[in-house]
Amino acid sequence: MHRLGIDYGTKRIGLSYADELGVATPVPAILVSENNDPWTQLSDIVLQRKIQEIVIGYPIHMDGNIGKRAKEVDLFIDKLVSVVKLPVHKIDERLTTVQATADLEAMRIMKKPKTLKAHKKQRKSGQVDSVAASLILQEFLNQLES
Repeated sequence: MHRLGIDYGTKRIGLSYADELGVATPVPAILVSENNDPWTQLSDIVLQRKIQEIVIGYPIHMDGNIGKRAKEVDLFIDKLVSVVKLPVHKIDERLTTVQATADLEAMRIMKKPKTLKAHKKQRKSGQVDSVAASLILQEFLNQLES
């Protein structure tokens, strides 16, 4: 089964892909802007990769409560389902961005930023978001196996 993992954000939508092998791989993020329609891009990716299911990170607070960001994700999911007409699964995304950043730094793909400005510049590429999406999707796949 072909699956798309999503780490939703208002500026970047991190993406990952998994096929029958069951290994989540980051793919380039969608950068959201006034000139860039993420819905068309998501639809194209779903068609090109023959996606059958979508897994999206669900932002739950550390104390287990659901807050404002989760409600934003719920609205995004509603629109996503209406656009792509596929099942969407939510998975707890706590600390995935922190883990994605640490993984990229450990692989020396991303330098540890010395300033806040350097950190923001690195985040703009969407690389961290797509690695986070792959962690989200891989967690879902692992749960299916157990």
